[in-house]
Amino acid sequence: MKTILRKTLLYKSGVEYADFCINHVEGCAHGCVFPCYAMVMKMRCGIIKNYKEWLQPKIVANALELLDKEIPKYKHKIKFVHLCFSTDPFMYKYPEVADLTLNIIERLNKDNIRCVVLTKGIYPKVLVNTQKYGKDNEYGITFVSLDEKFKRRFEPYSASYKDRIKSLKYLHDKGLRTWVSVEPYPTPNLIKQDLKKILGEISFVDKIIFGKLNYNVKSTQFDSNGDFYHDCAETVIEFCRENNIEVHIKYGTQKKDIRKTEKIFIKKTIENLNLINITQPALLL
Repeated sequence: MKTILRKTLLYKSGVEYADFCINHVEGCAHGCVFPCYAMVMKMRCGIIKNYKEWLQPKIVANALELLDKEIPKYKHKIKFVHLCFSTDPFMYKYPEVADLTLNIIERLNKDNIRCVVLTKGIYPKVLVNTQKYGKDNEYGITFVSLDEKFKRRFEPYSASYKDRIKSLKYLHDKGLRTWVSVEPYPTPNLIKQDLKKILGEISFVDKIIFGKLNYNVKSTQFDSNGDFYHDCAETVIEFCRENNIEVHIKYGTQKKDIRKTEKIFIKKTIENLNLINITQPALLL
């Protein structure tokens, strides 16, 4: 597998529910075409030339060395580290990526830095070894449909939805915290589906993030786009309330963004959690 070198690795993320972030791979073999915002930006910056090049990921060879230098510098500022926003930490059928990711999680956890992880791949079962990887990490999958034909069209080389859920459920059953990103959720002119049925498959998770599909011409052309996403968001909120799941609706998804839930991944005390569950079961206000 090809490698690259970087001068820095840890950075403060601008994503509304994130803190610090790491992208230790350039490119992504999952080849999502919603379109993929990360790929578009890399092309605009001249880092990659085309889609074919994006599908050939390159590992940051000096990632662990950079962490050794940067952790002491940022440790007092870091609440948690997100893996990843412009690539996938458990890239399907790329064991080299998974191995590096596991080493990074272990290195961060060694300094008591929590990791929030998101993948369209499969989680290695070794993550249940909490003495090595820590018990406070949070593991998530992207999951927007139950239709595998839709997945093959928009996420052609990622793991199947069924395998993703199975992988996440395994971690949940072993006592780890799990979450799901239901984003980017497609409009009915791309695929007609039952959101409640989709949510029913992930009722075991601790947190759900929901967001609309951006940068897609067909999605924006859908009649009543705003009403559709507003209603979907309300459906997600009600589902989470009924199942005692924390929820974050991405800004711009509802007509009025009145809920402030940026702190969904901030570690909370038992007292605060009990207060939240009493006053507003599904939301962190």
